[in-house]
Amino acid sequence: MTTAETPILELRDLHVSVAQPPNTSIVKGVSLQIRPGEIHALMGPNGSGKSTLASTVAGSPAYVVDSGEIWFKGENVTALGADERARRGMFLSFQYPTPIPGVTMVNMLRMALKARRGEEVPAREFLTELRSTLKTLKMDEEFARRYVNDGFSGGEKKRAEILQLGMLRPDLAILDETDSGLDVDALRTVAEGVNALRTPELGILIITHYQRILNYIAPDFVHVLVQGRIVRSGDAELARRIENEGYDPILREVGVLEGAAS
Repeated sequence: MTTAETPILELRDLHVSVAQPPNTSIVKGVSLQIRPGEIHALMGPNGSGKSTLASTVAGSPAYVVDSGEIWFKGENVTALGADERARRGMFLSFQYPTPIPGVTMVNMLRMALKARRGEEVPAREFLTELRSTLKTLKMDEEFARRYVNDGFSGGEKKRAEILQLGMLRPDLAILDETDSGLDVDALRTVAEGVNALRTPELGILIITHYQRILNYIAPDFVHVLVQGRIVRSGDAELARRIENEGYDPILREVGVLEGAAS
């Protein structure tokens, strides 16, 4: 049973490796709790395991949980597939969204909403919800008539992901490097969309390499992932430190680089 005190997401000493040989270990003992209404940012150098962690939480078959558990709204979902996790209210915004020529955003959204709710959504109700969400996100209705990510710019692909987030209304949103490849204007537009959809019930995990998206989406907690482990946690000040100093000082402190602090 979910209560106000129940974490939306709880990772318990999670260890993850690649499903295919040589079955490389990537995530090495991550524990994390995200409660309703909280925004957590997971930062770290390239290759630290951030996207692997995001994909594993969402149920990607490309990775294997060697040990540890994934709890979602008070339920152990470690053994569940990606589709079951999505139906329960998980959402993953991909770093590189895939084009689907011939399938309109409208049709894709309606099918996704049917899968999420377990029943067909009447056309009039669906269109009312779609128009309301487009208005909230300050997006033109014509955008929803285009083929999914087909010929989209980088910013449009990320806006399409935010539109999906708005329509599906998940309990947990994992944004995997949503800022990747965006210019300042596109980044601001996407961030405004996320902020417009924020509710006291929604937990958000932002995966990012840089601090810049956190200028627009204020995190409650910031975690630094290095070589598959969370080595630092703090508030937004930790992200600002990384912006000003880079990752090297933290890597030295935890003994990853030479000149480590004693």
